[in-house]
Amino acid sequence: MKKETILIAVVALVVGLLGGFLIFSLSNEGKTRQTDQPIPGGSAAPVDHIQRIAETEKIVATDPKNLKAWISLGNDYFDTQQPQKAIHAYAMALEIQPDNPDVLTDQGIMFRKVGWYDKALGNFEKAQKVAPSHLQSLYNIGVVFAVDLKQPERAIPFWTRYLKQDSTSETALQIKRTLDSLQQGVPQATKH
Repeated sequence: MKKETILIAVVALVVGLLGGFLIFSLSNEGKTRQTDQPIPGGSAAPVDHIQRIAETEKIVATDPKNLKAWISLGNDYFDTQQPQKAIHAYAMALEIQPDNPDVLTDQGIMFRKVGWYDKALGNFEKAQKVAPSHLQSLYNIGVVFAVDLKQPERAIPFWTRYLKQDSTSETALQIKRTLDSLQQGVPQATKH
């Protein structure tokens, strides 16, 4: 009976997380980057990704220390589903500014996308050390543990910390629902 409760809780958790992650991704809540910001030497008006990528690649080729251009390039690769290129662009930005929690988190999301969960966790944890109130990295640590590594109990402390800082957003409500389902199933089974 207890194994069934755990199984139901884990299935509910995964379904809830995936639904929440989809909602979260679509709403861009907690998005750490601004993709329509003008970059030095670029156009001030928003342009399509392909044109902006081409312009930004020219900028970084002539000015490899241009932090804003590397971040913009990473963001455009992120948004156009080119994770390897995004990882590289974010790495170049992090060479210039190694303690940027937003870039660390966006690169971590790209690591996660290609299945490099340890690297993703490393980035999210570094973002937390740099900026302990960085919500997006807290959220993503929980997602990696609960969804990718199938260790939902390890997500609980991170999501609990998240809720101490934000208890009302759509993401916070999703985390609460997930934690409720976990606490209904897992703790009962672990009390022996």
